[in-house]
Amino acid sequence: MLSRVAENLYWVARYIERAEDTARLVSVSSNLLLDMPGRAALSWSSLIDIAAAGALFDTLYAERNEKNVITFLCLSREHTSSILSSLGQARENLRTTRDVVPREIWEEVNHCYLTLAEQSDDVLRARHRDDFLKNVIRACQTLTGLIEGTLSHVDARTFLTLGRHIERADMTTRIIDVRSSNLLPRSPEELVPFENLQWMSVLKSLTAYQMYRQEVRLRVRGPDVLRFLLQSRTLPRSVLRSLEEVSRQLESLPHHDRPLAAATMVRAEVAEADVQTLSHAPESLHQVIDDLQIGFNALHDAIASAYFVVNHRLLDDTEAVVTDED
Repeated sequence: MLSRVAENLYWVARYIERAEDTARLVSVSSNLLLDMPGRAALSWSSLIDIAAAGALFDTLYAERNEKNVITFLCLSREHTSSILSSLGQARENLRTTRDVVPREIWEEVNHCYLTLAEQSDDVLRARHRDDFLKNVIRACQTLTGLIEGTLSHVDARTFLTLGRHIERADMTTRIIDVRSSNLLPRSPEELVPFENLQWMSVLKSLTAYQMYRQEVRLRVRGPDVLRFLLQSRTLPRSVLRSLEEVSRQLESLPHHDRPLAAATMVRAEVAEADVQTLSHAPESLHQVIDDLQIGFNALHDAIASAYFVVNHRLLDDTEAVVTDED
């Protein structure tokens, strides 16, 4: 496989996962804000923090209100991680590499983007917003299902899986970082208002609430939620599970020493984290999440260095120089 094809597929999966996760986050947050009393310390601004796009947002909008945040996260062309921008970039990346995947995958990506672009104004109307976001989630899940059910276990599938799970781990840690900052008590005596409801929203934003109740079998508590989302080996969206899948995929590729070492290192950080202690020290948890984010960046850089040197590498042991005509 040409390295440029591998890179495009890797980013196709990241953009699809990013669009789905953003839709989940906006949907759950919209419903939570309706449930929370007006005096509760929760706002649309936290979604911008999760997206790590505060500087860009503040250059485009004067206020972090509902309309501006929704527009930015769902529709903005300037924000490359908005839902429409992500789906558009997934479509463009797959358009140039669609000969390596079943035709149905390309058709579904194209249909997904065009249909949701036509419906995009619905997200600004509160009564239609939930339907639009559910359509985004279903479309992304359909794409993931098509990839899982139709694509052979070859390099193309490997790079799609790598992109999906790296993006998933990244988004999970972002949600944990921002949400836990105002949910974890600084002392045993400190009670956070509506803590149970807010931790439930964290689980629901990752479609993990029912699985949490099945596996943990306790009421929703901060330390248990953190442990489940960070270290569960059964939850598909947990950070540890995603990193274990990344490692498995890398083992099937040539030249994997550096990327696999980076994946092993960040996976060990997650597995060895003392969640019980961190749950009572929000500042320490924030530092751990920052370290994980640095680890994800190092993992991405290692994968890019090993496999995405455009026009100079094939993903096999044959020495070759790839020209533009190839």
